Amino acid sequence: MKEKNAFHINGFLGMLITVIGFVAAIFLIFIGYKNHNGVELIFGLILMALMILLGSSLTIVEPNEAKVLTFFGNYIGTIRDAGLFMTVPLTLKSPISLRVGNFNSQILKVNDSEGNPVEIAAVIVYKVVDSSKALFSVDDYEQFVQIQSESAIRHVASEYPYDTFEDENALTLRSNPTEVSDRLTSELQERLEVAGVQIIETRLTHLAYATEIASAMLQKQQSAAILSARKIIVEGAVSITEDAIERLAKEANLELTDEQRLQVINNIMVAIISERGTQPVINTGTK
Repeated sequence: MKEKNAFHINGFLGMLITVIGFVAAIFLIFIGYKNHNGVELIFGLILMALMILLGSSLTIVEPNEAKVLTFFGNYIGTIRDAGLFMTVPLTLKSPISLRVGNFNSQILKVNDSEGNPVEIAAVIVYKVVDSSKALFSVDDYEQFVQIQSESAIRHVASEYPYDTFEDENALTLRSNPTEVSDRLTSELQERLEVAGVQIIETRLTHLAYATEIASAMLQKQQSAAILSARKIIVEGAVSITEDAIERLAKEANLELTDEQRLQVINNIMVAIISERGTQPVINTGTK
């Protein structure tokens, strides 16, 4: 089932036709009653009944709203234009909002791709683009959007790790919220196609480790950060040491023995890597 336009004309023109028809029906009834003319009287009554039926087909469509028309259980079309319209008589006119809607999902506890329990929530922004699907393909499209959104959030969260300490290029929930949101939007759009709903935007609003492992994972993050910093410091210390020995030999023409070279390397490495300030020792010579 796909949305289609329903037959409708300008409502004010329809009202004018209805008023003229009423006046003509009243005139015929009056003339028929006065002249005892049964034909004119019956024709006037039929015309009045038709005008009442025609007047019942008037409907008002609010801005960003649609009216879905069904004729004795059959879908005949949708009116999307705002204003007063006259359409097919004896139709059921069901209003449906075309405004942009949004909702915040509940905070869900999900296992990420590494099995760690995390808490996650998202805001979903959507709108109805096919009124017939929204009304007839699902029972309650708003409830359908909420349930499918929570299901999609659980599935997408399980595809990524919360964080990674080995591969810096890997996508994670914490470091790549934009990519995760795009993946959530894509999956949710596939799920909601049947309901005639378009996903405009999704954004993660809450992301954290579950309380039972939050402390342990924080320590793990701190340890990984310390190790990474140590690695950078050691690499820098080695580079500085090599540069210092090379410049001593080149600029000062100082030839160091292997033992002296090891002593210089040891002193420089200790001075750079040590977390506390080093105390210099002045060598005044040997006896």
